[in-house]
Amino acid sequence: MLWNAKNGSVRLGGTEMDYVSFGKGAKSFIVLPGLSDGLMTVKGKALLLAKPYVKFFKDYTVYMFSRKNKMPQGYSIREMAADQAATLKALGIAKASIMGVSQGGMIAQYLAVDYPELIEKLVIAVSAPRVNEMMRSILLERMEAAQKGDHQKLMIDTAETAYSEQYLKRLRAFYPILGRMGKPRTYDRFFINANAILGFDVYEELPKISCPTYIIGGAEDKTVGIAASYEMEGKIKHSELYIYQGLGHGAYDEAKDFYSRVYNFLIK
Repeated sequence: MLWNAKNGSVRLGGTEMDYVSFGKGAKSFIVLPGLSDGLMTVKGKALLLAKPYVKFFKDYTVYMFSRKNKMPQGYSIREMAADQAATLKALGIAKASIMGVSQGGMIAQYLAVDYPELIEKLVIAVSAPRVNEMMRSILLERMEAAQKGDHQKLMIDTAETAYSEQYLKRLRAFYPILGRMGKPRTYDRFFINANAILGFDVYEELPKISCPTYIIGGAEDKTVGIAASYEMEGKIKHSELYIYQGLGHGAYDEAKDFYSRVYNFLIK
C-alpha cells in the first residue's frame, strides 16, 4: 500500500521527537508544522495527516515532525533546527526537501542556514524571517488566553486570523465546541514555542540559504503579514514567491492547489 503510514519517534538526548511518515518514495520530504504543535503533537496521527500528501507517495517518503517532547525554558528556533538536523541524521536521512509552515518555516530557515548539506529544496509557507509587530501582538493575545485557560478564545482567535471570510462562515458553526476540543493538560509546550517565536530573527542570515526555495504567502495574512514573504524573497538568492490572493495564514488549508503546487516545485 502506497500510504505506508507509520508512527515513530527518535531518541534525542533525554527525550524523544515524535514523527509520522507515509509514502514509499526514494526521496525524503520533511514537513514541520506551526505553533499548533504547541497544543497537539503528531504522535499517533499518521493516517489522519497523510491524505493531503497522497500525490507525493510514489516519489517521496513524507515525514512530519513535532518538536521534541521535553523542551527547556528558553528553547530557541535555532536550537529547534539543530535538534531537527540531529533527528534526520539519526534516521539516516542524508538529504531531504523541507517544508516549514508558519513557525515550522522559521525552523526550516535555520536548517537551511546552518545545515545546507541536508537540504535539497526548501518550501517556506505563510512564515516570516523575524518577529514583527503584527506577530508580536497576536502572540501576546494568544498567550494571555492560554494563561487564563481560555481555550475557546485561543482557538477562535487563531481561526479568525487564519482564514478567509468565506471559510469562516462554515467554521463558525463549530465555535461553541472549540473550548472542549484538543485542550492540553498544560500550556507549557505552547508557551515555550510562542516565546521562541518572540525571540526569532534570521533575517540578516538569509543570504546564506543556497538551495532552491519556494516561498508561499497569503495576501490577506493577519498572523505574520504579507510583507514577511517579500522580505524573504528579497534576501534568499535562489527563491521564487507565490502569493495567494484573497487568502491568509490558512492558505495551506483553503487553497485546493496548495499541495500540488508544492509537489510541482519539488519535482521540477
